[in-house]
Amino acid sequence: MLGLDWSFLDWEMLSRFVKNGFLFSLQLTLVATLGGIVLGTLLALMRLSGKKALALPATIYVNGMRSVPLVMVILWFFLLVPTIIGRPIGAELSATITFIAFEAAYFSEIVRAGIQSISRGQVNAGRALGMTYAQNMRFIILPQAFRNMVPVLLTQTIILFQDTSLVYAIGAYDLLKGFTTAGKIYGRPEEAYLLVAVVYFVLCYSLSWLVKRLNSRIAIIR
Repeated sequence: MLGLDWSFLDWEMLSRFVKNGFLFSLQLTLVATLGGIVLGTLLALMRLSGKKALALPATIYVNGMRSVPLVMVILWFFLLVPTIIGRPIGAELSATITFIAFEAAYFSEIVRAGIQSISRGQVNAGRALGMTYAQNMRFIILPQAFRNMVPVLLTQTIILFQDTSLVYAIGAYDLLKGFTTAGKIYGRPEEAYLLVAVVYFVLCYSLSWLVKRLNSRIAIIR
């Protein structure tokens, strides 16, 4: 079909070129998701604290990050940070830190919306029991908010996995880089790009379907 040759596609090619790239993309997704949720939750709490000294810098950070393309943040961090600290930090580490910092801005908005979705009656009930702000958030608000946020958080994680292909711009060995390298070695770049597109589609579509099922189950529980 269209003169395409798939003879290079075998287990040896996948294990030699693709496996490590896929593992790094998966690792980057998981680490950036966990780190982004932790940092994003902190940013959301700062914005909801009612204290200008906390809310203002958090708002500037979130709006600033969300207004800049991710690929630009990746390049800025990779090129500028080594200049500032006086030594290179490596493409993989640079990508990991950048993704955590960038995704935190998006997770922050998800967490903030989740917290605001909880009725004020829940907050007032906690206060009536003598709970502090921190205790109210920890034991009453955040558990309910995170349950409501699970589908949106997972959807953002799927988008994050797709965005990991952008680390190709700084030479990090991700899933896209693995297929691209194999395509160059075997002289079949067109087939390699088609294959990686299929892999991204199958993985992301399957995960999106699972998120929809989970969202339906959560809706029934509510």
